[in-house]
Amino acid sequence: MSRIIRKSFLLSCLLLITSLQIEAQQVLPLKDQAKVIDEILDERLNLLLPRLMEKTGIDMWVMITREYNEDPIVKTFLPATWISARRTTMLVFYYNPETKEYTKSAVARYNVGNTIKAAWDMTKYPDQYEALMAIIQKHQPKKIGINTSASFGHADGLDHTAYEQFMQKLPVKFKTGVVSAEPLAVAWLETRTEREMQIYPQVIEISKAIIAEGFSSKVITPGITSSEDLVWWYRQKINQLGLSTWFHPSVEIQRNDATVFDHLTAFSNKGYDAKNIIQQGDLLHVDFGITYLRLNSDIQEHAYVLKPGEKDAPDYLKNALAAGNRLQDILTNQFALLKSGNAILKDALAQAKKEGINATIYTHPIGSHGHAAGPTIGIWDMQNGVPGSGDYPMYYHTAYSIELNAAVEIKEWKKSIRIMLEQDGYYDQSGFRYISGRQTKLHLVGNASWQ
Repeated sequence: MSRIIRKSFLLSCLLLITSLQIEAQQVLPLKDQAKVIDEILDERLNLLLPRLMEKTGIDMWVMITREYNEDPIVKTFLPATWISARRTTMLVFYYNPETKEYTKSAVARYNVGNTIKAAWDMTKYPDQYEALMAIIQKHQPKKIGINTSASFGHADGLDHTAYEQFMQKLPVKFKTGVVSAEPLAVAWLETRTEREMQIYPQVIEISKAIIAEGFSSKVITPGITSSEDLVWWYRQKINQLGLSTWFHPSVEIQRNDATVFDHLTAFSNKGYDAKNIIQQGDLLHVDFGITYLRLNSDIQEHAYVLKPGEKDAPDYLKNALAAGNRLQDILTNQFALLKSGNAILKDALAQAKKEGINATIYTHPIGSHGHAAGPTIGIWDMQNGVPGSGDYPMYYHTAYSIELNAAVEIKEWKKSIRIMLEQDGYYDQSGFRYISGRQTKLHLVGNASWQ
């Protein structure tokens, strides 16, 4: 066997091992996933929610949603076996900070999971709203939180019809106590528990393993594979592993040509065009995420396609990646308790400019949703701040997708490229940390004969 053939064989074996390692990641069977999801939900309901209700001063939280028009928050309260709401689903949580009385009720015909018990006596209250009013009368809440919000779509899930029916049935004495549940809703969505943070590294590691396999010669054949082929390989791989995704991946090519970077096209489908065929010498970028155990990942990384005779990426591309890493540090160094997303954005951009980095920052919370509730730290086309969600302050025990890009001038290509990075991290009393590391070296795509 020739040296080249031996090297090709060994590389094939390594790629097969990598694939098997991804398959062997701890992606639980669906039944086991459901068990974990329900355990975490019970823990959040019994330990986290009453603490958040006391913190926000909302002693009753009423959620009303209908099948096929689900409130995005209500869905985070449903057990794993509930794919959606059923008919009209009403959930009521009451917490008295003085007596510590805490009740979890479903105005429904059956229990909602293990913890939320059915509380609708249909013989006494044929009208579902009358049953809801009976619970309100029993507890005499001072503040009734409902899911309406101008700043967060996640917290604005009460539809107009349900709102009108609720307010029509609600006794006059309680009407002045009806408030937006936004502070409680956002806190519920953004706060990660200790159990969730033990699981989150697995979500990220599985994501990164899939990205690495896609950025390899097993998947990419220069001159044949297109960016769209790679996108659909990622979608298929997610499906094969029994996972799901919350957005369609995208793959971007930057190369030594006259094409100018554009935000609008960088994260959109490219179609099957000859210019989107991956070539040697290309800088590749992927935007990729999965959903596993009701936690989401959102990751962007880069790869370089080796030319014949190359064993590593050119220094100018490695230096560009280092500039992107420095921008990450500049941003996360601005994280501080109760500091707003807009203040973090302003200070990070000022420091980046001082260091000569042409920066665009569009970082967001992550967790129960991919683009989750919490402080928005810029949007790519809103670098002067984001009204509403950008004014929201940062709290401990929250996860963030550190999403940004650094424009770097590459004299060898006679143009500027964008290092687009996104890595998921966690913020608590110890400061900020990446949940499972971050990319500091380019993925290398190439076969043994080139190296």
